Amino acid sequence: MVDYIKEVEQELDFWKHRITKKSGLISRTSKTVQTKINGLIPEKFHQVMTESIKNMVKATLVGSNITTKKRLSIELSLYEKDKLLKEKLSTFRKTAVVEGAGTGAGGILLGLADFPLLLSIKMKFLFEAAAIYGFDTDDYEERLFLLHIFLLAFSSEEKRKDALFIVENWEQQKHEIADMDWREFQQEYRDHIDLVKMFQLLPGIGAVVGAFANYKLLDQLGETAMNSYRLRLLRK
Repeated sequence: MVDYIKEVEQELDFWKHRITKKSGLISRTSKTVQTKINGLIPEKFHQVMTESIKNMVKATLVGSNITTKKRLSIELSLYEKDKLLKEKLSTFRKTAVVEGAGTGAGGILLGLADFPLLLSIKMKFLFEAAAIYGFDTDDYEERLFLLHIFLLAFSSEEKRKDALFIVENWEQQKHEIADMDWREFQQEYRDHIDLVKMFQLLPGIGAVVGAFANYKLLDQLGETAMNSYRLRLLRK
């Protein structure tokens, strides 16, 4: 077990370095363009999108909390918890792939339905991850932590650093955070997935793009969730 802890600590160091290093030229250019586009969009639209995603996420949080079996795996070793998480991720990834392929093949109307469907899959996975690592999502603070994992997984380079600091220092930071910055939350998430999801709406390739994109997005979320909970457990 000691050897596994050392292995995990090395993986965490590598992961933190990778997600906080300077983004490539394409990513930086894409973010600059998206920021300019967001600046041209009327404020009313931003307000509507913020409220819509806020309500969508909160409804998903309630539903996921109700349907998640609270079998908190406190007694398991970190190795066993990581193993369970990877198995759970495999199941959710398959669900996301099927959903992405189905909505991608359906054209624009079904493609638009992919956003809330994929969001619910991601949130449900995070609730399962919390239970695996021994955290009770009946507590408001734990649901708030899930949202910061989500933000860490799907945000720009600058915001990732902020989110990582909060996740890594959660026991101190949670007392200073009353709620999410929903405007930031929705804009970072939209900017992160907008480009790939636009390709999903194209006839002929939508199904392939949707399946591949959802696979990668769940993979990204799974890695972020596992390492976020590892950080919390190893800091206890």
